[in-house]
Amino acid sequence: MQVHVSTDNHIHATDSQREGIAQGIRGAFDRFATQITRVDVHLADVNGPKGGSNDIRCLVEVRVAHREPVATSHQAASIDEAVDGATDKAFRVIETTFERLHDLKGPQTSAGGAQVI
Repeated sequence: MQVHVSTDNHIHATDSQREGIAQGIRGAFDRFATQITRVDVHLADVNGPKGGSNDIRCLVEVRVAHREPVATSHQAASIDEAVDGATDKAFRVIETTFERLHDLKGPQTSAGGAQVI
């Protein structure tokens, strides 16, 4: 799973901050790592230099193999809160999607008759 973190020209994230965000994303989606090809994280300051509360927006776009991408966003006062909020939303959507797919297929069994999870 590839993770790409980008910012607009009003947010200045260091390489270590970007890597921390990427590690957090990998940890959140680790359960689905074999099915997710790429996650794009876009950070933006919606008010620009004017400042204000809850002006950091994070957009998380998750690309799942053989499915349409899932995009969620969250606005908060800090980068960490915005990333956490958008990641939580994306995780819930991905989890629900895979649960529905599993329910549609029904329980999977191997050739020997044992149930495969």
